[in-house]
Amino acid sequence: MPPTLEREKHSLYLRRGLRHLSDAYECLDASRPWLCYWILHSLELLQVPLPQSVESEICEFLGQCQSPTGGFGGGPGQLAHLAPTYAAVNALCIIGTEEAYNIINREKLLEFLYSLKQPDGSFIMHLGGEVDVRSAYCAASVASLTNIITPTLFEGTAEWILRCQNWEGGIGGVPGMEAHGGYTFCGLAAMTILKKEHMINLKSLLRWVTSRQMRFEGGFQGRCNKLVDGCYSFWQAGLLPLLHRVLYMQGDRGLSMTNWMFHQEALQEYILLCCQFPTGGLLDKPGKARDFYHTCYCLSGLSVAQHFGSGDLLHEIILGSEENRLQPTHPVYNICPEKVSQAFLYFLQKPIPGMKTTTPE
Repeated sequence: MPPTLEREKHSLYLRRGLRHLSDAYECLDASRPWLCYWILHSLELLQVPLPQSVESEICEFLGQCQSPTGGFGGGPGQLAHLAPTYAAVNALCIIGTEEAYNIINREKLLEFLYSLKQPDGSFIMHLGGEVDVRSAYCAASVASLTNIITPTLFEGTAEWILRCQNWEGGIGGVPGMEAHGGYTFCGLAAMTILKKEHMINLKSLLRWVTSRQMRFEGGFQGRCNKLVDGCYSFWQAGLLPLLHRVLYMQGDRGLSMTNWMFHQEALQEYILLCCQFPTGGLLDKPGKARDFYHTCYCLSGLSVAQHFGSGDLLHEIILGSEENRLQPTHPVYNICPEKVSQAFLYFLQKPIPGMKTTTPE
């Protein structure tokens, strides 16, 4: 019997999570925009619409999380931090209404990003906070989606990320650290946004990431000699579309035009057979608890494994019935591609804060 995606159970779990969370989520009080993003993205992949009234309530809540000095905190009144800023901007772009876009104070957001920029090109996560490659990705993602990239904002950032690629081929959190799937995705995605991905040792990175798919389980591990984890279905598999694109642009004609460079059916099988909780939600591996984080990234990885390319080059590989099919996700931003395009079109009509615009005479 082919594996089945339990769409209705996952939808119920996710929609309930927008209204009620158990005591177990108390530890995520500083991650509330993340909960909005994880749930909204999971629902858009499952093609589950939300009432406009609920979307407006989410916009209002995220507006309360926005700091007067720019960026978003983990909850109302909390310190602005790049991670929930990324989550909030993605969530607002998924909603994709003018109300949602107008929540974002672009002028203050740019000031916030400049306040975190370091002389070596890196970014700290918050004022007085730590540096790692996540911050470079979060900054590049929100700046590009909202059209606030200035000529100096990312000076030196690509060179700093390059220093984080180590002898294994993957990317660590900071220069000299062990290669890690989450950091590697953040590094390559940031380089893609900055149009500097060609600077990375791509063949070494390709060898590292393809070696992270487990031969028996079919899922991905996050680091060498670690166990499989459902969330790396996106953090690792999501690297392959980015690598495919840049290698094709460099003239590698040995690339397949129908498949990514990993076993797509094996990853789908792992997610569908091993990562679904019986009453809804997805998880790390059998025996672990479900949560919204793993639900989001298991579904995102399942989407990557189902869809190759886009437009005329679109090729789908759906394990099981057509009912298992998810919406495609953008491999850089991890929201649906049309929501990325819609945000670009909206914010490109607005001037970059602080940049002089010339008007025709």
